[in-house]
Amino acid sequence: MKSYDIAIVGAGLVGQAIAAALVGGKTSLPSMKVALIDPAEVVAPAMPEMVDEYDLRVSALTAKTQAFLSRLGAWQQLPEAVRKGYTSMHVWDAEGTGSVTFNATDLHVPALGHIVENNQTLWALQQVTAQADNIDMVRAAVQSFDNPDEQGYVPVTLSTGEQLQTRLLVGADGALSNVRQMSGITTREWDYEHRAIVATVRTEHSVADTAWQRFRPEGPLAFLPVHSDDHLASIVWSTVPEEADALLAMDDEAFKQALTSAFEGRLGQVTEVSSRQHFPLRQRHAKRYYEAGVVVAGDAAHTIHPLAGQGVNLGFKDAEVLAEEILRGVSKGLSPGSDAVLGRYQRRRQADNLATMAAMEAFKRLFAADQPLIRLLRNEGMRLFDKALPVKQHVVMQAMGLN
Repeated sequence: MKSYDIAIVGAGLVGQAIAAALVGGKTSLPSMKVALIDPAEVVAPAMPEMVDEYDLRVSALTAKTQAFLSRLGAWQQLPEAVRKGYTSMHVWDAEGTGSVTFNATDLHVPALGHIVENNQTLWALQQVTAQADNIDMVRAAVQSFDNPDEQGYVPVTLSTGEQLQTRLLVGADGALSNVRQMSGITTREWDYEHRAIVATVRTEHSVADTAWQRFRPEGPLAFLPVHSDDHLASIVWSTVPEEADALLAMDDEAFKQALTSAFEGRLGQVTEVSSRQHFPLRQRHAKRYYEAGVVVAGDAAHTIHPLAGQGVNLGFKDAEVLAEEILRGVSKGLSPGSDAVLGRYQRRRQADNLATMAAMEAFKRLFAADQPLIRLLRNEGMRLFDKALPVKQHVVMQAMGLN
């Protein structure tokens, strides 16, 4: 039976980042043995040329996330053409005249963030972990695991029938995490009663290095710049199930017209559209982030509405803090799965995640409200906020993770 210090279930963005931070970064421990467990292969992304060739899942990576990925050596692996920096963000209310514009120049920074396809970021992280001699890639799923034994090892049985043991089992296996469910970690969750439709589109007018978002009563619609083509955008259209069904049933021409209309033609006509995908939106948060010898991170610990693009950034924060606490504990002679180590991780991340989730829920409810008085106050508040430069600077710095 192979023994590991850490076994990470899920080799997605968060799982790869945890592994890279533990053994691939400058402050890592080369002696630590790590297993990355995932049945799926990481496929090298090609440089896309047509709208259907782009990854439909993109992330707005903050400055804090960029700094973390740079320390791991992953950011440097991303071709410059796929790291699309945006220098402004324009948000407006569909039910009024209120709007807010954020600019990088107001903060004296080169960009507010970067829009990167998820498969590109995953490939960059995989290049880091693949170079580490003490990371084993295990192509299997976890079938079961038991409580830690007398030596503090968690016995793990894989779908191949093989077994391994680890001092800490990390669940980074997504929103429907098997690790979380098998460990008995419970969640608080509710359905947003929204679906998110994602696609890559080409627009008549330039996206102009700007992240655009229109808040409709049915849900927000975002156009995010991708790659070096100024007329390409990744859309995230959050809406109620009835409208989502109607949009998904449309042919491409009808969908392009509906999308142009829903976005008020701000970027002219939508001239091309890729295939569309959709997924339900549900908020969930683990009541605890760990049990004996087991811990969860990223979407396995929390999921959030995508209206502000914070989900993956929260996951990377989890990865960074979990790795820090494991390395701190091991340097003091503690087991990676000890309560002292995992308790510190939970204290550092749970409050931040909850605060962000509460803020996103408040935004969603605020812009979904259609009472005349609330619409009036909402629009007037946006106008006042747009003029309050110090307040805007503080909010953006918080969102970028720079405070």
